[in-house]
Amino acid sequence: MFYSEDIIEQVRTENDIVDVIGDYVKLQKKGSSYFGLCPFHNEKSPSFSVSPHKQMYYCFGCGEGGNVISFLMKYENYTFVEAMEVLADKAGIQLPKMEYSKEARQEKDLKTKIIEINTEAAKYFHYLLRSDRGKTAYNYLAGRQLSDETIVKFGLGYSDKYSNNLYQYLKKKGYNDNELKETGLFTFDEKRGVTDKFWNRVMFPIMDANNRVIAFGGRVMGDAKPKYLNSPETRVFDKSRNLYGLNAARASRKDYLLICEGYMDVISLHQAGFNNAVAALGTAFTSRHAALIKRYVKEVVLTFDSDEAGIKAALRAIPYLRDAGLAIKILNMRPYKDPDEFIKAMGREAYEDRIKNATNYFIFQVDVEQKKYNLNDPQEKTAFHKKVAEMLLDFKDEIERDNYLESVCRTFNIPKDGLAKLVRKTGLTYVGKEDKINEEPRISKKAKKEETSVSAQRILLTYLSDKDKWFKKVAEVISPEDFIDPFYNRVATLFWEQMEGGQANPAQIMNYFEDEEEHRKVTELFVSPIRANLSIEEQEKAVNDAVLKIKKESLDYRAATATDIAELQQIIKEQNKLQKIHITLG
Repeated sequence: MFYSEDIIEQVRTENDIVDVIGDYVKLQKKGSSYFGLCPFHNEKSPSFSVSPHKQMYYCFGCGEGGNVISFLMKYENYTFVEAMEVLADKAGIQLPKMEYSKEARQEKDLKTKIIEINTEAAKYFHYLLRSDRGKTAYNYLAGRQLSDETIVKFGLGYSDKYSNNLYQYLKKKGYNDNELKETGLFTFDEKRGVTDKFWNRVMFPIMDANNRVIAFGGRVMGDAKPKYLNSPETRVFDKSRNLYGLNAARASRKDYLLICEGYMDVISLHQAGFNNAVAALGTAFTSRHAALIKRYVKEVVLTFDSDEAGIKAALRAIPYLRDAGLAIKILNMRPYKDPDEFIKAMGREAYEDRIKNATNYFIFQVDVEQKKYNLNDPQEKTAFHKKVAEMLLDFKDEIERDNYLESVCRTFNIPKDGLAKLVRKTGLTYVGKEDKINEEPRISKKAKKEETSVSAQRILLTYLSDKDKWFKKVAEVISPEDFIDPFYNRVATLFWEQMEGGQANPAQIMNYFEDEEEHRKVTELFVSPIRANLSIEEQEKAVNDAVLKIKKESLDYRAATATDIAELQQIIKEQNKLQKIHITLG
């Protein structure tokens, strides 16, 4: 973390969280907190709370939470430094200058320059589109039924038919060859000189999530090849880390994204009112794309082309999306090839119906697999059932696997008992899986033990956050060193320091964490419904159970790592006293 603790705290405390969030969310005061509709997921009843006392926000619906800094990071997709800069400017605070090495400063300046040049190029392409030279390109877009509003929204443009037109324009603007070379917009050749990468094409500026122009895509208007041409990767453009249309889609605040194959699909969907559509940028879908999507939504609907290539692309994308923890559905566009074609033929409402009736990804996978077999042949039908059994082994959770088994049997008319037996038999003998079914109880038991340990640490911190008297009693029994989990150990250490200093300040604790997920976890500790509707006796039992669990885990860990007999004897004495521990909170 670059900024000192003092400057971070100054920026945070001089930006009242109610005022800042109030610029984005309509808030109403209820009791000591403010409530509004959560900006991070769709809801009809306000479950998004902002506490002026704790200077924290928390959504009881989706679990998002944090302080004023993390809100801007989440909502605007800012980095920690970017959020600090915006809030410092808002409060009139002068931040210390970032001390870069010579190389780092040059790299930062070059990235800024590339984005600046890209922005100039995008403006120039858009200007050409609206000029006489761009009539053919404009007519092409109009023929695709794109409105002027849509053309402006996506900054569409035209690259001139002369192969060095953009180069000459930017040279006149004062940019040198070293800078222009880094943009990927030009080809430098000793014999042919400098030529534009894009010429005589409809141009699609590619923007990152913060609306900065980082690259371009260009489409021919005839039959020339390649049909689409994309910028090469540069210092500011990584295809696997960006999605076309995400800058607009993230503002939709819908709880799912429509994943398309190309630029025109995204643009057509946005024009039709589906402003949550995005597409990969001229590359196969990757785990990085999935991780990027997970930052904004929990569900995706794949709306890839309905031809064989589109089906293969969907099958390739599914594992990455599933590994990221996203819910996945597949939209059926038959008899039409792509979203653009479908909407023009059937209209928005019909497409919306297809979204509502989208197929679960696993049912889609099984359906694709089924087409490879002749089910009128008993041998091939048996082979298909065996394949389905293998596919079901991907679900390591037994309940989830049973749910999918039931759905598959119902959809494809497969006897449930027979398939269940086949899954079990396949799991015991199938070599291709990391974890066989007979190993799962051991794995889940271990995971459950770890989850219980972390849960005790979390519960105790939650109970103590605003109970000074409780903290003093608990602190006589355990200390931050007893929190084994690294994250909760760090939080406990900071919290203990605050409480011993006189007052908890959970929003300040977040200053020590930059990761979005860690911000959410800190918020859950200090703004949690866990204590609601519990009697003092029930709360006392919960605290004591947590204390005993944490202390036992701590002593077990110390015993396992003890280095001498005296230390081990002391640990055994403490272990013998465990059952006598009881903290009275009333």
